[in-house]
Amino acid sequence: MASKFLILAFLAITSSLAFADPSSLQDFCVADLKSSVPVNGLVCKDPKLIEANDFFFSGLHLAGNTSNPAGSRVTPANVAQIPGLNTLGISLVRIDYAPWGINAPHTHPRATEVLTVLEGTLQVGFVTSNPDNRLITKVLQKGDVFVFPVGLVHFQHNVGKVNAVAIAALSSQNPGVISIANSVFGSKPAISADVLAKAFQVDKDTIYNLQSKF
Repeated sequence: MASKFLILAFLAITSSLAFADPSSLQDFCVADLKSSVPVNGLVCKDPKLIEANDFFFSGLHLAGNTSNPAGSRVTPANVAQIPGLNTLGISLVRIDYAPWGINAPHTHPRATEVLTVLEGTLQVGFVTSNPDNRLITKVLQKGDVFVFPVGLVHFQHNVGKVNAVAIAALSSQNPGVISIANSVFGSKPAISADVLAKAFQVDKDTIYNLQSKF
C-alpha cells in the first residue's frame, strides 16, 4: 500500500511540474538596465517606478546609414532599447539596404525571424542544417513576407537599383546575432590559420588576408 501511495504521489508531483503555467505571472517585468544582478534575462524594475517610456521607442522611421562595406544597416528595437520587452519574447528591427547591399549571412541563436519588405526588391534565403545544407531562397517585392527559422544561417540581398527597407519581428527580447564571417575570421583571439585553412580548403595566406579584413 505504501509503495502505491509513493507512486501516486510521484505521478502527481511530476504531472504538476509538467503542466505548470509557463507564462508570465505578472503583467510585465520592465528591465532594470542599471542592475548588475546576473540572471537569465534582466532583473525587473520596481513596478511603482514604471512609466510609459519603458514601453516606447522612436526612430524606426529614420533611414539607417548604409555607408559601410555591406551596404546595409540594422536598427534594433529589442530589450536594450525598450525595457518593457523584458520576458515578453518579442523584438523588432528595421533594415536598410543600399542598392546591391547585403545583410550578410548570420544566425539568431534565440529567435525565429519574420521579415516584411516595405520598399524595394530583396533576394532572401536560409540554409538547412547538415547533412543537406539546402538553400531555400526567394525574391521578395514590397509587401512580401518571409520566415527564417530559429538558428539557421540566412541573408538578404538588395537586388534592385534603388534603396530597400524591411521590418523584421523576432521571437525573443534578445535574439542575438552571430555574423558568420565576423565570427570565423574576426574572433579574438583569432582561430588558428591551420584550422581555417583545412576547414575552407584554401592556403593559409588566404586565411590571413581574410582575417585582416575583420
